[in-house]
Amino acid sequence: MRRKEDPALLTGRAQFVDDVVVPGMLEAAVLRSPHPHARILSVDASAALELPGVFAVLTGAEVQESCATPQPVVWRMIPDQLMTEQYAMAVDKVRFVGQPVAAVAAVDRYVAEDALGLIEVEYELLQPVVTLDDALAADAPLLYEDWPDNVSCRQTIPKGDAATAFAEADVIVTETLSYGRQMGAPLETRGAVMSWDPFTNRLEGWMSTQSPNLTRDLLGEVLGLPVDHIRVRTPHVGGGFGNKFDFYAEEVLAALLSKRTGRPVKIIEDRLESFVANAHSREQRIEVSLAARSDGTIIGMRGTVWAVLGGQLATVGIGPCWLTMALMAGPYDIPNVETTVVGVVTNRSPYGSYRGWGQPKANFAHERIIEKLARELGMSANDVRRRNLIAPDAFPYVSQVFYYDSGNYVECLEMAEKAVAERGWLARRDAAASEGRSLGVGYGFHIEISALGPSKIMNQAGLQHSSFDEEIVRIDSAGGVTVRTGLSAMGQGIETALAQVAAHTLGVPLDSVTVLSGDTQTNPFTGYGTGASRGAALGGGALLRASTRLRAKVLRIAAHILEASADDLEIQDGLISVRGTSGGPSVTMREIGDAAYRRLDGKLPDGEDPALEERDVLDPENVAFSFGTTAVLAEVDRETGRVTLLDYLVVHDCGTVINPTIVDGQIHGGAAQGIGGALFEEIVYSDEGQPLTTTFMDYLIPTASELPPFETLHMSTTADHIPGGFKGMGEAGTIGAASAITAAIENALPDITLELTRLPVTPPRLLYAIAQASANHNAEATS
Repeated sequence: MRRKEDPALLTGRAQFVDDVVVPGMLEAAVLRSPHPHARILSVDASAALELPGVFAVLTGAEVQESCATPQPVVWRMIPDQLMTEQYAMAVDKVRFVGQPVAAVAAVDRYVAEDALGLIEVEYELLQPVVTLDDALAADAPLLYEDWPDNVSCRQTIPKGDAATAFAEADVIVTETLSYGRQMGAPLETRGAVMSWDPFTNRLEGWMSTQSPNLTRDLLGEVLGLPVDHIRVRTPHVGGGFGNKFDFYAEEVLAALLSKRTGRPVKIIEDRLESFVANAHSREQRIEVSLAARSDGTIIGMRGTVWAVLGGQLATVGIGPCWLTMALMAGPYDIPNVETTVVGVVTNRSPYGSYRGWGQPKANFAHERIIEKLARELGMSANDVRRRNLIAPDAFPYVSQVFYYDSGNYVECLEMAEKAVAERGWLARRDAAASEGRSLGVGYGFHIEISALGPSKIMNQAGLQHSSFDEEIVRIDSAGGVTVRTGLSAMGQGIETALAQVAAHTLGVPLDSVTVLSGDTQTNPFTGYGTGASRGAALGGGALLRASTRLRAKVLRIAAHILEASADDLEIQDGLISVRGTSGGPSVTMREIGDAAYRRLDGKLPDGEDPALEERDVLDPENVAFSFGTTAVLAEVDRETGRVTLLDYLVVHDCGTVINPTIVDGQIHGGAAQGIGGALFEEIVYSDEGQPLTTTFMDYLIPTASELPPFETLHMSTTADHIPGGFKGMGEAGTIGAASAITAAIENALPDITLELTRLPVTPPRLLYAIAQASANHNAEATS
């Protein structure tokens, strides 16, 4: 089945934010701090203002004066967290390289960039706080002088009695893990075109965002403007990956420049800027311990997540790192768990959203420590998993924080093991060993929180916004179907998925369904936006209910026209007829549309309202948990440290699958990003706090040459509280990748006890780890 969105994307007819041109439009550029930590003593923009073609310059003091509130933080799950309370531009102090200190609107980007060079900023340099250890040192400089230290927050969530479990354990294993700093790196950088009408005091914006309604509401808060005066439109979004969920300073700056100049203002982030201004993510230090019986039964877990936050809190605050802490036990039935998250500010770019949020790190923690426990007990890792995975009859399962709705985890694991055996991976590994090559097979089991909701519980958890979804479906007078959604299309296939739900439910051809999105003025409200693997589950579930009611109305009208019972009718390819008859009386969807909108007399039943439209709001009673097993066949070059992925398999369960091709594509795309995080991608800072990875020559993302062939096998354990049984899967591929890859690398080197604890596993790091493990092995052999 061809995706509905693809023709426009593949032929270059899709419109992205940089394609938007508005009459009288100016272009903006941002002056960013070159220093990680400094006081701003003065900003002199006089020379820039005199440059021909410059219309306006904004400084931090002016931004603060123009804004009703600082930049918002919508996830506040730790009540006593110290908030950074920063505006869209630095006012008195810069806290990371790339923080805005001035902005210019000019006739074009070239003049704006020239004007930036004329702005004189006087700084008092301060000692940077670059690493986690720097920030936690007793004599560390304070990023915020009114804080006692650089710790923004700390929270521990217990389940059961971890202290007793560890005291009674037969074996205890402990590990410290390090997950490298990364970013989503979407193909299209961020951008906005903002037009503030000076006569109506209304703001219209075109933005590359995953969450148009949230963005509109946050713009209203920050700018002190009623939301009915704000319209947000999202053209096609060229990849988001969570980076475009967050609410950024540049959107506010473009709006303020438009207000000051009385003209629309476009601001487009260039690639260099994206490495310092876009949301960073992933980086954590994780300390994790397991307490177990000698037979491999896990009775306790402890863990601490050290969140390496940036110089100010991003829109999601501590959210991703908190989720790592909350899901550290993963899919395992561990009765006693005690995990802690500590948020620490550093002079790095803000820590925000990236596909998977906190789940890849939680997965890395529980899968790495499972592998270590298995080695300690002389068992296979999968046998330890099998012994501890939550049983099917234990659902709904109560974890530290969440209710896991449904699953059959052991079946999923065993399906992956069977597939690996059938595909001959183990035989390939053994054959390679006889040739002097090092191949290994690794596994990782993951769960994925999806269908984010319900709103009231999310509010209680700290979300300062809703998380329901609203969908509208309408049949027009000619029988065509239009779906209106507040979700953002960013390449993930949501247009096709929603069209399929409507077409299947209404009994019409897929080509007769049009999906409209990307406009807060004409489309319904989607609380959280497109993220958290919620689009197909909540959008599809709401649309299913609305379409079901609309179908019932179509059948009632058809029954009146055909003089039959609605219960006896069926709809196939837009034709309504009596079930089980062929060639008998029938009515088309066009005729139903005509009866509901135009020629009602004699066709529309008495008491039936004209028009054919239904809306539905889905605010589910619980989230839904997808799950899966990742298996990897990898080859290690012992001489160079290079890892080559030869084969890649994911067995996955996301409930009812709407479109298998889209699901496979999402899992494979997520796996590609997971591979990048496991082997290649890392944002690196110098000891002085300067970013060293600011191009794709330095920040390595995997290309087609580095990616293996992917295969996905499906299970289906439905979410009974979601209409249609849908679960999300957009982040699944990113979650289990690193765990399976590191396990495969270790399995490829059975002659040494290799324990990989730091990501990414680059060739130099792997060579060092091999040398260390070999030295330890030799020392043990001679002792």
